[in-house]
Amino acid sequence: MTTVLLPSSIPLSPTLPDGVRTATYDVKEPLPEHLLDAEALVAWGNPTAQLADAARRMGRLRWVQALAAGTDGVLAAGFAPHVQVTSGRGLHDGPVAEHTLALVLAAARRLPELVRAQDEHRWAEELGGIQRLPHEGGEFRSLSGARVLIWGFGSIAARLAPLLTVLGAQVVGVASNAGQRAGYPVIAARDVARTLPGTDVLIAILPATPATRRVLDADVFAALPDHAWVVNVGRGSTLDEDDLLDAIRAGRLAGAALDVFETEPLPPGSPLWDEPRVLITPHAAGGRPIGADTLLSDNIGAFVRGEPLRNVVRR
Repeated sequence: MTTVLLPSSIPLSPTLPDGVRTATYDVKEPLPEHLLDAEALVAWGNPTAQLADAARRMGRLRWVQALAAGTDGVLAAGFAPHVQVTSGRGLHDGPVAEHTLALVLAAARRLPELVRAQDEHRWAEELGGIQRLPHEGGEFRSLSGARVLIWGFGSIAARLAPLLTVLGAQVVGVASNAGQRAGYPVIAARDVARTLPGTDVLIAILPATPATRRVLDADVFAALPDHAWVVNVGRGSTLDEDDLLDAIRAGRLAGAALDVFETEPLPPGSPLWDEPRVLITPHAAGGRPIGADTLLSDNIGAFVRGEPLRNVVRR
């Protein structure tokens, strides 16, 4: 009998083949002794310490299925090299695309400043009434005609790009290799520097890897026009927060909308909280792995039959 451990953090009801049973475990607590011989572990919302504990104590484990799109936490937990790791890639495309669109529109329509004015009971006349045409005077005030660069053009970007296009944006992607993806032009990461000066909004949907650590740094921000906004919905480790603040405070960037941070939760003492042109959301873009049961059903069946799994990150 193959045992698959399901997390308590989300209701799951995958279709199971013969010879498979599931057991639910509390993601916030160490695994009880009677579950340690399970062959498969599904992870969603597991604290780092509990993942590391499972990696040390599960001697028969052969597969970890993360429901998150990024598996950096699972890979850092120390699971044995023979343990396969699969991701939740594709489960978060819709929610993250919607949240990212909301952040971009909030930047265009100056919602961070408007909310602060509301808190002060102040009629922000400079942000309302008669307004300049979009992009007049070197400002980003509308997606119509805006040039949007999506760095990390995967399945989430493929879902987001058409939403931006419908509102009039010109979308270009950045990935490891140049080409066409989902009908959009994609440039190689090595060529991004020459595209930044013509960018109104830079959206980062990058994974956390050694190659992407703080890749969004002072050089990137300096290459963007001073009316540009930076939106990060990938991983916090990909953006240098000090460099970002310096650029915004010096007027070299218009602002930023951030859903992910180097340290989460974002510490109360972080200067990002009080920066007028920084919009903060608490890693809220995902949080809803839509279609998790289908992915689990497919992968559990493949696992039992010895067939290739979907979304393999590490074999």
